[in-house]
Formats: sequence, C-alpha cells, structure tokens
Amino acid sequence: MSPRRLALAAAAALSCTALLAACGSNPPQADGAVSKKTAAAAGSQLTEDKELHDQLPEKARKSGKLVSVNNGSFPPYEIAGSDGHSLTGASADLSAALGKVLGVTIEHVTADGLPSELTGIKAGRYDFAIGPIGDFKERQGANDFVDWVQEFVVFAVPKGNPKGITSLDTACGRKVAVMAGGSAEGVIKKQSEACTKKGKAAVQVQSYKDQPSSILAVKSGRADAFFSSQAPLTYFVQQSKGELELAGTGQSNGFDDLYQGAVVPKDGPLRDVLLKAIQKLIDNGTYDQVMAKWGLKDNELKKAGVNLAKS
Repeated sequence: MSPRRLALAAAAALSCTALLAACGSNPPQADGAVSKKTAAAAGSQLTEDKELHDQLPEKARKSGKLVSVNNGSFPPYEIAGSDGHSLTGASADLSAALGKVLGVTIEHVTADGLPSELTGIKAGRYDFAIGPIGDFKERQGANDFVDWVQEFVVFAVPKGNPKGITSLDTACGRKVAVMAGGSAEGVIKKQSEACTKKGKAAVQVQSYKDQPSSILAVKSGRADAFFSSQAPLTYFVQQSKGELELAGTGQSNGFDDLYQGAVVPKDGPLRDVLLKAIQKLIDNGTYDQVMAKWGLKDNELKKAGVNLAKS
C-alpha cells in the first residue's frame, strides 16, 4: 500500500476517535442533528431538483420520504443509534444531502445483518440501502447497485500479528472472522477449499452478524483475524488502543476492483434517479466534502455508476 493510502486510511480512523467508547461495543446513540448540520455545511446551497423529485417512485412522492436500511455498524460510513432509526457517519451525511436534492426525508432503519437488508429491499419492506454495500455480479441478479465508493479488503489481527497472517495463503489453519453474508465470507470459504486441496489445514471460518462482534472475537482470542473492508477495519484498529493492527494491505486478497454503493430494487425507478442525484452531489462538491470529513478521500469515485462490478 502506498504511503498516501496508508496516511489517508489512518486519517479515516483518527477523524472518528470520539464516536466509539470501546472497540467491540455498539456505537453510542447517533445524533441526527450531526448529519443535518454536515449536509448544510457541505452543501448550503442545496435545493430540491424538481425534475429528479418527479422521477421518484409514486410512493415516495406521496409520502415525502424514502426508507433506507442499514445493518447498524459499518464505520466510518454507518454508525447506528440504539433506537434503530438514527444514523451518523459518511452515509448519513450523504443521505441528508440526497434528501435535500430529491425533496424528501430519508429515514433510516437498522436490520439484523446484511442478508436481512438485501431480502428486505427485494421484498419491498425498504426502499433502498444507502450502504455502501459490496457490488458483486451474483448480487446483481436480485438487486441493482448504485456505486459511489471503491474499497479494499484486508485483515485486522492482534498487535504483532502472532499468527503471521499476511495474505489469503497464510490464513490456512487459522480462525478467521467475517461478516455473515458478506463478500469476504465467500472469498475466505473458497480459500479454505484451496488450503485443503494443497494438503494444508482448512481455514476455520467464523461468521458474525456485525463488525463489532467480529472485532471482539479477535480481541478476545476466539479468532486470529477479521477479514473485511479496510475503511472500517482502520477505524476499529485505531479504537483498539494498540491491541490490533492491519495485515495484508496493498494486495488484492481475492478481489478484483471492489465497488460499493447503494442497493435498490432491480430495474426500479429509484435506480436512475438515485444515480443522477449522487452524481449531482459529486459534481457540486458536496460528496467530496462529506468524504473528506470522514477521512475517505482515497475511497472516492469521480463518477457514480450502476452495477460496476464485473465479477
């Protein structure tokens, strides 16, 4: 990983130091006013785009709102409050700005894990998930992705990396935590099969419903590493006060170019209007200011896209 990328990753964590009291615990109550203030500061001139508003699904136009689902913990993007409705983080700030442009209120609901998010969107219980959620070809069959960030996947390990986990190949025989239903879970399970084919011990895959539970497994010694997106792992490593470090940085770790974004119903009217609205925020500088605030400049896309993943 380049020095610039490492510096930016560290900044992502340091900018959020006050948000969690202890690694492995749930974030404190989110303050909805934070998102509103950030949206106002990042785009004080944001007003409703009547053309985009009129392209929203009829249900959203009549109710004046869109319901976005999250899984509760994906800092520094999503940090949900204990009430199940409030949210802070880069995604919350972007949502507030999107609401201004679209002329609706975006309400946040916390679900129990990624599978519940995806099935809930497909079933129509939620309008979309601002995410960002990993875009992969196998997921595009049921939902569409409006991609607005790029990401990298690495390991969080105990300080000193006592088990020497520096890549997928070195994970053989190790206990690796992942988020249930996430893309990293699929990659580490394939790696486990590759290990046994080479005559090595299989990876002992531990699937958890959220990031804090996975981090706690590493801190308590139940897992040797947590395999997940670099932005949140950098955040958790900084919160660990020297107990954890990153490993396997600067390499693909089983992924091609990794895009993440909002998830919307397949071929629905919300897809294109959300794409246009996000691109408007990119073009007017609001997106850049939100990403910079949360130390995510290295994860920016210059152009939002639909279903960018090729694998």
